[in-house]
Amino acid sequence: MDLHWLPRHTEWNQALRRVRALPAQDAVPQLVQLANCSLDFLQTARIGAVLSSFGAEGLSHLNRCPPLKLALLGSSTLTHLIPAIRVAALRRGFAVEIYVGPYGTYRQELADSSSGLYRFGPDVVLMALDAHHLVAGECPSVEQAIDRMRSCWQLAKEQLHATVIQQTVLPVFHPVIGSNEHRYEMSPHTLVQRINHELRVQSEAEGVFLLSVDHLAQMDGVAAWFNHALWHRSKQEIHLAMTPVYGDHAGRILAALRGISSKCLVLDLDNTLWGGVAGDDGIEGILLGQGHAVGEAYVSLQNYVKSLADRGVILAVCSKNDIANALLPFERHPEMVLRPGDISHFVANWEDKATNLRRIAHALDIGLDSLVFVDDNPFERNLVRQELPMVQVPEMPDDPAMYEVTLAAAGYFEALSITSEDRQRVKLYKENSDRRRLQETSTDMDGYLRSLNMELTWSAFDDASISRVVQLINKSNQFNLTTRRYTQEQVIDLVGNLSVITLQLRLKDIFGDNGLIAVVIGRPQDSETLEIDTWLMSCRVLGRHIEEVTLNLIVEQARRREFRKIAGRYLPTAKNAMVRDHYARLGFQEEVVAGQTGSRWIICIDDYMDRVSFAKTVEIESQRMGGMIDSRTDLHEAH
Repeated sequence: MDLHWLPRHTEWNQALRRVRALPAQDAVPQLVQLANCSLDFLQTARIGAVLSSFGAEGLSHLNRCPPLKLALLGSSTLTHLIPAIRVAALRRGFAVEIYVGPYGTYRQELADSSSGLYRFGPDVVLMALDAHHLVAGECPSVEQAIDRMRSCWQLAKEQLHATVIQQTVLPVFHPVIGSNEHRYEMSPHTLVQRINHELRVQSEAEGVFLLSVDHLAQMDGVAAWFNHALWHRSKQEIHLAMTPVYGDHAGRILAALRGISSKCLVLDLDNTLWGGVAGDDGIEGILLGQGHAVGEAYVSLQNYVKSLADRGVILAVCSKNDIANALLPFERHPEMVLRPGDISHFVANWEDKATNLRRIAHALDIGLDSLVFVDDNPFERNLVRQELPMVQVPEMPDDPAMYEVTLAAAGYFEALSITSEDRQRVKLYKENSDRRRLQETSTDMDGYLRSLNMELTWSAFDDASISRVVQLINKSNQFNLTTRRYTQEQVIDLVGNLSVITLQLRLKDIFGDNGLIAVVIGRPQDSETLEIDTWLMSCRVLGRHIEEVTLNLIVEQARRREFRKIAGRYLPTAKNAMVRDHYARLGFQEEVVAGQTGSRWIICIDDYMDRVSFAKTVEIESQRMGGMIDSRTDLHEAH
């Protein structure tokens, strides 16, 4: 298996030579493009060498998210994995600094606060323990193996405050009795299966994320991932040839931790979702459905796409077609899996695909870098890659039977967990489209906002909301004043920290529930001043004066704690220019400090008067650390 969903570069070596001759600031964007090609181990290593030559400063303008510090700890040789992980991060627009502990010393490194690991200070620890070490070495039972890993997780989380990724165990051992190996409970082969099963149970309970190499080996064959000769010669468990794939899967998890993953799958229609051309062949002539090999392949793709929508991926259509012809199969073909209600935005016209993708991103209020565009036509794919390099465009094979395989293997929609709001995302975006249509027909904006009958419910962070709060913090880029990221462990610490003010806000209206739409974290700067560490909102609710309501709530909480001032900071990024004047619009005064990054703003609580609100606000009870805290209900009626 290789990175077959990425296009091949016909002049890759020449292109890399040209990049090497450029200064870092000019080379990095071109290096990102080279990283987005199908690479083998040697090509990956060569890009990794160029990255190392640039150093941290040379990669500083990779600003899709802050640089991430990763510690790679294990019981086998791991250094050959470093370039692949760094290139996978580069492919997604961010930099990774990697620390590899001395061979086999992962337990000592974690236990010794003076070790190189602690001096490095990782954001994420990836534990890669090999099968021989766990089963044939120091841990001859499932319980001992799991206890070993859990003790490492606890040290990494409690002492380093790091997020933990645990690599599952490669099934490298041969069966001893054959097909019924499961009946021999103590065989190494069976022990590995049992450890992996228990890992999935314990990681869920401990808040640890898995890198499932056992699943990858199941799909590709163990021989593709593990070479006995390499193991005996150099103790490399992951085959050199598979390091680009390993790195890409690790990169997906790291990107998801930093809120980088695609949100919307944009689909071409003719010869992509069905065989043939609907406008020429009619719905009775297109290939779709049971009884025909090609028609069944398209049904299989649609079933996979539908499963993505069910877990929260937004679906859109971008087709060169007459709108009536494009809609007809969705409305009338009996074998069509996808229906109009599954599509959040439908574009069918004769304009170029790049223009229409811009239109789709604007209509859905998401960035172009949130789009994945699937099209059978290589001309259209190359056009979009050239015009919109931030859009992900998988290289589709000639055989439609491989469309589903390609889309699944590419892993554009990697998620660390699925929340109830994720499952409602398609519904949320369709409801937002209905709101837009109502707004476009209204000439009285205040009247329009009143007609929505908005209800804003709010509370402090609680145990039940942690996953969704972490997700929103790490995915929000545009309406985000500081773009500070928090791990799950750090948010859990905030739930129990009474010195910190936390707010989570949810919004309902006549069209439905928008879900969690805003997060605020405030920390005492001194006895008189509350500093807003984090203030972010979903772009779905812009224009509804929710910012004003949120400030009312922040001021109220600050008054309860007897603060006299509130300070807010704006830290500019490539994506949050829309909130540059946020504090000025809300009445804050800029405080000029020499040498500061961004801008700092102050408002006096004694002089503050509540801003106009068009939403009824309701404080709800919060579940904190296993017990309910006292709360009350406030109704700030719209006026």
